[in-house]
Amino acid sequence: MCGITFLHDAALSREALAARCRAAIRGMAHRGPDGIETAGDEQWHLGHARLAIIGISDGNQPMSDPSGRWHLVYNGEIYNYVELRDALAARWQFRTRSDTEVLLAGLALDGAAFLSRLNGMWAFALWDKAERRLLLARDRLGKKPLYFRAERERFACASELPALRALADTAPAVDLDSLADTLRYGCTMPGHTVDAGSSEVLPGHILRWSPGSTARQEAFWSLPLQPAEPLPEAGRRVRELLESAVRYRLVADVEVGAFLSGGIDSSLVSALAARHTDHPLRTFSIGFADASFDESPYAARMAQFLGTVHESAVYAGSERAEMIELLVRHVGMPFGDASLLPTAAVSALAARRVKVALSGDGADELFGGYQRYLGRVLLRWYTRLPQPLQRSAEALLRVLPEPLQHHSRSVLKKAQLFARNAALMRAGGDAAYVAPRFFSEAELAVLAPSLASHGHAAPALPERVHGDDVLAMMCADALVYLPQDILVKTDRASMAHSLEQRCPFLDYRLVELALSGGSAQHFRGLRGKALLRESVGELTPPWLWRRRKQGFAVPLGAWFRGELADDLMNTLQHSGQSWIDPAAVRRLVDEHRAGSVDHGQRLWLLWTYAVWLAAKPAAALPARAVA
Repeated sequence: MCGITFLHDAALSREALAARCRAAIRGMAHRGPDGIETAGDEQWHLGHARLAIIGISDGNQPMSDPSGRWHLVYNGEIYNYVELRDALAARWQFRTRSDTEVLLAGLALDGAAFLSRLNGMWAFALWDKAERRLLLARDRLGKKPLYFRAERERFACASELPALRALADTAPAVDLDSLADTLRYGCTMPGHTVDAGSSEVLPGHILRWSPGSTARQEAFWSLPLQPAEPLPEAGRRVRELLESAVRYRLVADVEVGAFLSGGIDSSLVSALAARHTDHPLRTFSIGFADASFDESPYAARMAQFLGTVHESAVYAGSERAEMIELLVRHVGMPFGDASLLPTAAVSALAARRVKVALSGDGADELFGGYQRYLGRVLLRWYTRLPQPLQRSAEALLRVLPEPLQHHSRSVLKKAQLFARNAALMRAGGDAAYVAPRFFSEAELAVLAPSLASHGHAAPALPERVHGDDVLAMMCADALVYLPQDILVKTDRASMAHSLEQRCPFLDYRLVELALSGGSAQHFRGLRGKALLRESVGELTPPWLWRRRKQGFAVPLGAWFRGELADDLMNTLQHSGQSWIDPAAVRRLVDEHRAGSVDHGQRLWLLWTYAVWLAAKPAAALPARAVA
């Protein structure tokens, strides 16, 4: 994994282009500490920061073909590069053993059609010097990021938003539609950013641009939902594909480890990886002092069962400066998922020993692991009750103090979350699920009145999901929550510590299989991941499957009863912003400190908004009064 930049600007001298590109790529040195290189000519320049994983001695970038026509920078890994290299060898004289040259050769010979043959994760920029054409592409699920600014005569792209800003002439204004979406969902919609005029290449898309033309994106992959296979055959295929996905993701010229939380997904990945390494697998986990958030005893137990070399550390929290560094320098935008912090901590732990770590990310979205899916099943029955009875039950739950512990350890907290979602469902009527909500439309109108009418459209769902509301949620999560939240978190948190994270569950073959057919194959009663358990359950001990579902969360509730709430109010007050009403934030803080409602996640999102805004240049903040 690496960091990449490209800049085309006819108004800049060759020296100015190179200087700006070098500054931007040096700002991403954390993504590639093994070497920073740039290359270019009149009007264009490429930059690359390398984390050497495959082809360590001969895979340096930018890479050009022998004729000097094609110039490539790429971030990611092509896991099946050996097979592809053999297939291309009759048409290409290879000079290296790297996957980078395989990608370059395939694109030069077959164009964008070559992407359908790739199994991996990638974001790249390919400049055709002869035709003066640029091709960008991003992998099917959006594991690798790629942001861009496109004008008719100028184009810039980079792996991270702060680097893209370094390529620009002026500080960008705020995209109010994306800001509104971030307050709703904790992240932006696919294709959009909080910077006006800056976009992202969509997952599974290519982008074409040439001087004097507009940028055009087109899909090379989408969720191709097919009729379900019979369950015995589907189970056999899940086992076969997951094992293949893990073996592919062990392809490297460096040691590969694994994150092991003690949950189902990371345990399955670690179990398969341990079977296919010729040395004891290194595994890593992070624990918490608060027992309701701590999975480390289960991780240690699973490590002993698998015979891995296991390392663990206790996450005691982050210093304010450290959190701001992660948010401002790496994420570059407000971000609602506070598990970014422990993900960064476990990445730092693993990076001391390995350069690559496997994770279990993606399994919940694909195999029905989130409790919100079961909640939707229950809501079908709950909403058939008389509304006065529903409202009475919800009113009773509202007057009970909400526990600060993780919801996996509290029946009361689960009931309160369920009631809150039921109320949202009633208020939204037939509004389709997009992603987990931080603020409802009614709440957003109070918190940020001038933003209530703003927002981008969510991606369209495949036609076959209609009539299966749980499958619709799973597909929506695969299209929005996964690339905009989970994969942003894993990429920025791991790359902040120069660690490559690989996700076997996000092998596109497994994704296509898991989301084919209806949601019923993933549930047995009120338990999810049924298909996964039936296919690979014997790899792990029975106690693992009896555990409560527990996310990788931090004790935000306790944090925002202390100094972090004061920091939020002070930072917001001095940020110069006028979109969010400070009085509405103060009410949330007061309710949280009084113990009536746990607003920890909401206050975290607002804190990230405040510190992001405080770090933006004043020129980027157009006046916008609170209505």
